[in-house]
Amino acid sequence: MCAAGGWDRLAGCGWRGGVSVALVVAVDFGSTFTKAVAVDSGSGELVARAEHRTTIDTDVMDGWQACRAVLEAADRGVRNAEVLACSSAGGGLRIGVVGNEELVTAEAGKRVALSSGGRVVAVVSGGLSAASQKELRKDRPDVVLLLGGTDGGNSAVLLKAAETLAKYKWRKPVVVAGNIEAQTEITETLTAADVPHVLAENVVPEIGVFAPDSARAAIREMFLEHVIGGKNLSRDPSFARMVRAATPDVVLRGVEVLAALHGDVAVVDIGGATTDVHSVIELDPEDANLGREVVAPHPVTRTVEGDLGMRWSAVPVVAAGAEAGLIANADEVHAAAERRRADPSYLPDSGREASYDETLASVAATVALRRHAGRQRIVFGPGGRVIERSGKDLREVDLLVGSGGVLRHNPPEVAARILGSIGTNAQEEGWLVPQRAEVCVDADYVLAAVGLLADDAPKAAEGLAAHIHGTGPSGH
Repeated sequence: MCAAGGWDRLAGCGWRGGVSVALVVAVDFGSTFTKAVAVDSGSGELVARAEHRTTIDTDVMDGWQACRAVLEAADRGVRNAEVLACSSAGGGLRIGVVGNEELVTAEAGKRVALSSGGRVVAVVSGGLSAASQKELRKDRPDVVLLLGGTDGGNSAVLLKAAETLAKYKWRKPVVVAGNIEAQTEITETLTAADVPHVLAENVVPEIGVFAPDSARAAIREMFLEHVIGGKNLSRDPSFARMVRAATPDVVLRGVEVLAALHGDVAVVDIGGATTDVHSVIELDPEDANLGREVVAPHPVTRTVEGDLGMRWSAVPVVAAGAEAGLIANADEVHAAAERRRADPSYLPDSGREASYDETLASVAATVALRRHAGRQRIVFGPGGRVIERSGKDLREVDLLVGSGGVLRHNPPEVAARILGSIGTNAQEEGWLVPQRAEVCVDADYVLAAVGLLADDAPKAAEGLAAHIHGTGPSGH
């Protein structure tokens, strides 16, 4: 029998050193590749890993079955192991934000959407009219986040938006996370029109307060109930049962586990189309700047830079790098970026081409972290010299983790140079990016698995997270 424990009922039995152990499998259905790992559910040991092209053209489960065959060949316990999955296949989670004031709506809604594992495809402020709901439909959001008004404040715009959704027979799921006192009336309006919806606590209950957790959980609920099946990624009903959340949502949960072990953590994931940054830090309660923010910073944050990537977004990377003074030979790198945009499957075939990839990755990581963090400047006003700070201060981050193919598939010294480049001119220009962080790479791409295991098998999640840092049990 497998060893006793919380996973005894769920996991398959494998063998480690002649001892029977319980295994669990974590799968990430990515937009390009499907990745899977088999993990000892007690220690978090990485038993086996596999990846296969995501088979959206046929059935996403085809890619998973290919991965499963590799894992089973490594350990027979995989055959009966519980499988947990996350997904960003089929374009991921598209979120439309509808609210009151542009500043609060755009900022709070974008933050909630990103921390929930989605990307904002539309922002409608000032209410929802017949014309703006028509434009919203064109952006094809999977979920609409309806917010606006502080608790007890003006609810007219929020109520009008709900009435517009009902009038025009909106059928995509809606998460209501605005003025709590308007929720009863909104529920009656949406229910009468058969608009699928779920209620959450107000994202901005008062000015200067940002409370995303309830809305984040509600978006996850809608993603699982309405979005996964609606993308028609698989004919196999077990796919929907496997998926627990959107991949970026799960990765952010994994970063929280890392932070519990190592202190403040930032993760930069350099992809072909985007560069994502996740951070979990302890905010300084004495920072006077927080009280002046319309939407306060939050300890747990994710940002997505859609114009910074190694292939599809390579050309904008060069423009961003040139503007920031990070690229000396911009024309030469621009030509290389054009080649990569034209052929996203391109792999460097010479040392020079490899150096272009390194340059693109260094710029993408540096600019993405700058945008995610804040900036500090000295300004002069009526009271004299004042330090003005905006954004999130990451200078004291303890651990910086790199992810993405350009880091995983290159020698360690290349990854070290790429991640080391983020401090370029940082102090001189006031960027609040990590300054003395320990640096490592998620070489086996297990952060998503850590997030999947975090709630059901926390000890295994911790063990696997330690593997990222090089201190966990050794895997295959």
